[in-house]
Amino acid sequence: MKIRKFIKKNKYDLIFLFFIICSCLGMMIFTRSDSDHFWHLTAGKYMLKNHTILTHDIFSWFVNGKYWMSHEWLSEVTLGVFNGIFGKYHIIVFCFLFLVSLMLLIYFANREKIHSNKVFTLIWFSMILLLSSFMTARPHMISNLLLGLTIYFLMDFYNNPKSKKIYFLPLITILWANFHGGSSNLPYIFSLLFFIISFMDCDFTKIESKEKTVKQRLVFLLMFVVCMLCVNINPHGFKMFVYPYINMGNSLMIGTISEWRNTSLNDNSHLMYYIFIFFILMIFILSKKKIRFLDLMLFLISIYLGLKSIRFWSYTYIIMSFVVFYYIGARKDDKFTELIFLGLSSFYLVLFILCFSRIVTNINEHRLNKETINKIEEIKPERLFNLYGDGGELIYSNIKVFIDGRADLYSDYNYKDYIDISVCQGDYEKLISKYNFDYYLVSDTQQIFIYLKKNSHYKEVYKGKDGYYIYKYVK
Repeated sequence: MKIRKFIKKNKYDLIFLFFIICSCLGMMIFTRSDSDHFWHLTAGKYMLKNHTILTHDIFSWFVNGKYWMSHEWLSEVTLGVFNGIFGKYHIIVFCFLFLVSLMLLIYFANREKIHSNKVFTLIWFSMILLLSSFMTARPHMISNLLLGLTIYFLMDFYNNPKSKKIYFLPLITILWANFHGGSSNLPYIFSLLFFIISFMDCDFTKIESKEKTVKQRLVFLLMFVVCMLCVNINPHGFKMFVYPYINMGNSLMIGTISEWRNTSLNDNSHLMYYIFIFFILMIFILSKKKIRFLDLMLFLISIYLGLKSIRFWSYTYIIMSFVVFYYIGARKDDKFTELIFLGLSSFYLVLFILCFSRIVTNINEHRLNKETINKIEEIKPERLFNLYGDGGELIYSNIKVFIDGRADLYSDYNYKDYIDISVCQGDYEKLISKYNFDYYLVSDTQQIFIYLKKNSHYKEVYKGKDGYYIYKYVK
C-alpha cells in the first residue's frame, strides 16, 4: 500500500525521471571516441600509475620535457578510473553519467514549472540533440554539468535571497579549474554579471529589472572575488587564471581546429543552432511576462559563445534551461500527455538496447588499424611525422609523436610549421629539413602524401588498408 501511495503521489516525477534516463540512454547512440580521448585516457592512466600530476610533456619526441598546461588533469584521472572499472564501456558510462546528471539538475531546478506545462518540457528536453555532436568522453562533459550548477546557484540566489546554494560556487570553481581549466573563468564572470545587474531597477516596455537587496549585491561581489581566487587552486597556480584568455586569443588554433570554428549560416549542419536561437527568441516575444534584463543578458552571452564556437552550443542550451521555464505559462493536462512521455521513453530505451552492440563497436574503433600501429612499432621511428588527428591514438600505443590534440602546447613550438607541412604551403620543404623526420605517417587524403609520393627522396615502406602510408626518408 505504501509503495502504491508513493507512486500515485509522485507519479509525474517518476515519469519524468524515467523519461530523462531513457532519453539520455538514447543519446548514447551518438557516443564516439575521438583522437583526443586517447591522449586524455593515456595521461590519466599514467598519473594514476605514477601518483603524480603531469605538468611537462612526456608523449612527444619534439616537445618532450616542455611545460604543459595540463588544465584537464583531473578529468584525465577520472577517465583512467572509469576505464579501470568499466573497460571498453567506459565512454558510454562516462557520457551517460554526466549527461543524466545535467538533465536531472535542469529538471529539479525547474520542477514546479515543468509540472505545469509538460508539453513544453517534452519539447525542451528533446533539444538535448544540440549536444549530440560532442558526445564523447572528454572534459567538456564535466564542464557542462559544472556550468549548469553555476547558473543554477546564481539564479536561485537572485530569485531567493535566503538561498544558501550559492556558497557552493567557490567549490565548483576549484573543481572546474582542475577538471577543465580552460573555461574555469565562467563562475566569476557570471558572478560579476549578476552583481552588476543587481543594481538595475528599470521598467521599459517589454524589459524590466528589479533592484536586489544589499545582501544579494554583497554576496554576488563576494562570489566574484572568491571565485577569482579559487581559480588559482590547481597545480599550475596563477597561470590557470590567465590561460582561458590566452587560449581563446590564439587565432591560429581558432582558425584551424574544427570544433573551435565559428557557427555559420553557410553550413547546413549549423542550421539547428539558429533554429534553437529563434525558438528561444519567440518564447521571449510571445510570453505574457516582461523579459527580465538578466535573462536577456544571459541569452545574449550564450548566443555570443555559441556563435563564436560550435563547441559552445551546449552552453546556450544549459544556460537557457534555467531561464526559459519562467516565461512558459501553465497548460492543462490532457489524457495523452502521460502516454506520450511513456511512449517516447520506451522508444529511447528500445533504441539504446537495439543499438548497444553497434555503439560499443563504434566507440572502440580506431582511425589507425592494428596493422598500421604494429608496423610503426616495428620500425621504431625516432622523429616520426604524424597528422594532428592521429596523435592521440599513437600516444595510446606508446609511440612518440610530432603533434597531437594538445594544440595549446604545440602552438609555441611547431603547430604553425605542422600546418604548413601537412598542406604543403609556404616554405614547407625548408621546414621538413628543419625537423629532419626519419619517417612519415600520412593519409592519402593529405597534400603531404602527394609530395612524399612524387619525391625520390622518400620511399614507401608501408601501405595500409585504412588509407595510411608510411614513408621513409632516404638520401
